[in-house]
Amino acid sequence: MKKGVLIGLFLILSLFNFSGVLAEGCDLDISLINQDPYPAIQGEEVKLVFQIDGLENTECEQVEFRLIENYPISLMPDQQEKYTIESGIFKKDYRSFFLATYKVKVSEDALDGDNPIEVEYRFGNNVGYETIQFDLNVKDTRADFEIYVKDYDVSTSILTLEILNIAKSDIEALTLEISNQENIQIKGSKINIVGDLDSNDYTTADFEAIPSAGEFKIKISYTDSIGERRVLEKNIIYESEYFGDRVGDQKEKSPWTHIILGAVILVIVYYFWRRDKKKKALKEKLSRK
Repeated sequence: MKKGVLIGLFLILSLFNFSGVLAEGCDLDISLINQDPYPAIQGEEVKLVFQIDGLENTECEQVEFRLIENYPISLMPDQQEKYTIESGIFKKDYRSFFLATYKVKVSEDALDGDNPIEVEYRFGNNVGYETIQFDLNVKDTRADFEIYVKDYDVSTSILTLEILNIAKSDIEALTLEISNQENIQIKGSKINIVGDLDSNDYTTADFEAIPSAGEFKIKISYTDSIGERRVLEKNIIYESEYFGDRVGDQKEKSPWTHIILGAVILVIVYYFWRRDKKKKALKEKLSRK
């Protein structure tokens, strides 16, 4: 009796060992074959396609594959996380691979360049998962700006803004827009087309406006390096005490400036008139002799 029990246990263990040998014969090759768009953009959707090769081998039995949802990606709401594939069935249509497709959203904080993402899989009677790491390429195409009030001429109501591109990316078709608000009234066009602006470069834009001390908003529109039109809003602080009662403005407003300038011009004109008159008189005197 004991001998029969031992034989039965031996046969059971042999079956488990044989199954393990079969599983060990499975050789899967997994690769990331497509990323669309490439590079991916922070805060936007990207499609990932993984190819699983080696599924023609029936020793792989049932294969489970999933994309690990972790920074810098999250699955879109309609996406499945895990694929279950039966090995060997692909001989029917002469395919020995399976394509696992995912649509994911890239984190707003994803780093510029290659970001590691992971997948995991298992097959046969394996309990644990094997993990593989791939690179998701991300490009930071968004720009950011620093904007200041550079000057305000009270006499002409011209407000001059200085704008600096502090991002790594060059941008095109930069447009500034200021609508009437509590602290600023626009008198001319509310839109100023600035043009292209390279990274770490600056430019200026003029608006005809009457600003009041305080904060006002400006809308910035631009085209990034991949042709995407983007919009952001900035707050600008206007401090009136820095632009009123300046010496330069007072000189321009002083009527004595024009009076003195006019007097100088008259003196110069009179000097040349007197000189020409004396020359003519001398010529006439000499001609009589």
